Amino acid sequence: MSAPKKVVVFDYGFGNVRSAERALAHVGADVEITGDYDKAMNADGLLVPGVGAFAACMQGLRSARGDWIVERRLSGGRPVMGICVGMQILFERGIEHGVETDGLDEWPGTVEPLKAPVVPHMGWNTVEPPEGTRLFAGLDADTRYYFVHSYAVREWNFVVGSDVIRPPLVTWATHGEPFVAAVENGPLCATQFHPEKSGDAGAQLLTNWIETL
Repeated sequence: MSAPKKVVVFDYGFGNVRSAERALAHVGADVEITGDYDKAMNADGLLVPGVGAFAACMQGLRSARGDWIVERRLSGGRPVMGICVGMQILFERGIEHGVETDGLDEWPGTVEPLKAPVVPHMGWNTVEPPEGTRLFAGLDADTRYYFVHSYAVREWNFVVGSDVIRPPLVTWATHGEPFVAAVENGPLCATQFHPEKSGDAGAQLLTNWIETL
């Protein structure tokens, strides 16, 4: 029997780290909550949570050298997963209350206010995964996931400049308008919803992620 995968939940002051820890432990990972550089770099998987404002999360992440850790891990093909605002900060920029903040720029796109009759988008919703998804393997089309957010990426414009490179797999959801609910891009993946709050469906998704580590 192989040893459990080591997953670090990166602690930079922004994110529901205890819920993420419990959810990952529940599906068999060896989990540690830490902001330690070496542990974050050497884990099999790094999970970056996030709650609150885009700008505050980015400031906290940079203060903890998390931006550098994410970049270094990805350059070596080492898996990283972002959740909620931890997904949003992977994009090029975020705009909140008219203030524009640079993100990590792993993907092009702008995190903007959702245009919907009711905001925040809070509660259970279905998603539309693409063909070939690994994160959503074994999950039915009518499966619901738990969302809490007022901002999202509403347009996806990613140009792949080579036939050899596989384009990212993008999952969509709708609340008032379509928005990006998840992305799978080699070692980097992310969800706008909270798998750690999504019951059995979230547990299956985290299991699927751990199996890729």
